[in-house]
Amino acid sequence: MTRRVLGMLGGMGPAATVDFLAKLQAATPAGSDADHIRVVMDLNPRVPDRHADPEGAGAELGRMAARLRDLGAEVLAMPCNTAHQHRAEIEAASDLTLIDMVAETARAAVESGARTVGVLATPGGERLYAAALETAGAAMVIPTDADRARLMGLIKGVKAGDLGTEARAGMAALAGLLVQRGAQTLIAGCTEVPLLLDRGNAPAPLWDSTEVLARRCVAVCGAGAA
Repeated sequence: MTRRVLGMLGGMGPAATVDFLAKLQAATPAGSDADHIRVVMDLNPRVPDRHADPEGAGAELGRMAARLRDLGAEVLAMPCNTAHQHRAEIEAASDLTLIDMVAETARAAVESGARTVGVLATPGGERLYAAALETAGAAMVIPTDADRARLMGLIKGVKAGDLGTEARAGMAALAGLLVQRGAQTLIAGCTEVPLLLDRGNAPAPLWDSTEVLARRCVAVCGAGAA
């Protein structure tokens, strides 16, 4: 079996990166340590803000990708949906393929049979999912402006360590509003979202973009017992 080294652009944010690593490990059908994916990682919480300084973020992500290539990475993954707006810069700087978690998650949601998909994401993530879902043949439901402000507050809370009961209830309530507006399934389209919303409290079938990315990495990197 051909094994590929995974280069991981992390730190956006740190809790989401740790969540991805746990899901990557859980998704690997391993019988021993040697069956798991070899990962080289740059957990860089100082990537410039993807909303306020996209040019700076793209440049730093490109530098990170090149360093990961030099450390032996053969394919890249990045557990941050919003930062996928810089996919072109990342691939150009490293000459490596970045597994597209947005496209993979949109495809998985649509292949489940849903034609109207509710997306909980940052504004930048919404734009990426709008294009991916249109390509996949589905309509998208997103929060209202007021609800998006609440969502961003919850995301910032996760980055500050708030994973409490009230925050989980708030995220579930926002998901419920999308279902009321016609969403047949939901996408956790920001990697902080599944730290508050999971299959236990989601009001509709949920596609966790972090988990989708982890499973795709296992497939691409050839992990698992031979």
